[in-house]
Amino acid sequence: MSYTGRQGDMVDSEVIAGLDIGTDRIRVLVAEYDSDGKFLVSGWGESRSEGTRRGVVVNIEAAREAILTAIEAAEQEAGRTVTELLVALGGSSVSSLNSRGVVPVSGKNREISAADVERVLEAARAVVIPMDRDILHILPQEYIIDDQRGVRNPIDMIGIRLEAEVHIVTASVSVMKNIEKAMDRADYKVRDVVLGILATARASLSDEEKEMGVLLVDIGTSSTDYISVCEGAPRVTGSVPFGGTQATSDLSVVLKIPMEWAERIKCELGSCWEPLIREGENAIVPGIGGRRAISIPASEICRILRPRVTEIFMMIKRGIEKTAGLIETGTGIVLAGGGALLPGITDLAESVFGQPARIANPKTSISWPNPCRDTRWIKAAGLVLLGDVIAGANKGKEIQETEHFNPLRGLLKWLGEFF
Repeated sequence: MSYTGRQGDMVDSEVIAGLDIGTDRIRVLVAEYDSDGKFLVSGWGESRSEGTRRGVVVNIEAAREAILTAIEAAEQEAGRTVTELLVALGGSSVSSLNSRGVVPVSGKNREISAADVERVLEAARAVVIPMDRDILHILPQEYIIDDQRGVRNPIDMIGIRLEAEVHIVTASVSVMKNIEKAMDRADYKVRDVVLGILATARASLSDEEKEMGVLLVDIGTSSTDYISVCEGAPRVTGSVPFGGTQATSDLSVVLKIPMEWAERIKCELGSCWEPLIREGENAIVPGIGGRRAISIPASEICRILRPRVTEIFMMIKRGIEKTAGLIETGTGIVLAGGGALLPGITDLAESVFGQPARIANPKTSISWPNPCRDTRWIKAAGLVLLGDVIAGANKGKEIQETEHFNPLRGLLKWLGEFF
């Protein structure tokens, strides 16, 4: 894919595609600029997530087929050909830590240049990382110039010493390589690998929420990712190994029914907040092996589901509390992903975190196709929006592809997004 221009100087309409590899579904969105330079989503496709587990490729050939099916559906809908895609990564394959770098200012008259910023970020990345992991992102939180804190963009400012506090995200090398291999076999290329919760944040959080403080929780099928953003920058990212499947499994075990029946009951009558349940609501649980069906009150289903969802929220709360300093969530909690569709989940989140909660939806400034407007598509939506940011950062310059996964290559992208 060639980013040849933006609004007003496009030679040809550029295509931006995002690939969300989930445990249950693979989703693809294709976006482009029309003749007036307006950014629009023109295609979407999805398939069952074969050959993957918890978002990680475990069978190259099966994953290739599933990825190919989703991309071809999006291409057919858009009437466009895709060659490269941004890919989301999350779950247990990703970890993070905070770091700090310090360098002397080398510019003329002690004026801080882009080269100084790059050097201080290189200094901040000088942390011990296991050999099986690689740096995915270096996300600046704030810059400090001669003990003056709170600087968001130090370029052109005057100082002697420049410091940077950053959030470093690392990922499993083998996981990234296996995704790249499955894509190669499907005859597509990985344009860039993005932390999935960052893509979700791009599509769902307002500037006011990112500035005042917000906790974003993306509840997937088998894991839940989260990010705390305050003063315009990511402070904490993490993941817990539980998601919607674990809640379904609890129903399956307690009610002694197959997983597919438990999933159906959860979707049709599930809730995790008792006051929402109408009196007399019941679910019919089919009998197995010729046994008679039984009727289960909806309140009983809620009593099975609520502890698991509460556990997920409590694990996130404890994970944030372990970080140094107080993480502000002044505007509350935002819930995303398929697990956020469980009735009563915002009420339960407000009870656990003591903050107002809402369900995430893609930003209304973009005209999203009707099938892609709910929170299950929000990560894919964030990927194409980040692709728009990358296109802007790369406008008018040639990118030197020295290393496929280069965290500093996306510096302008992340500065533009969070600052």
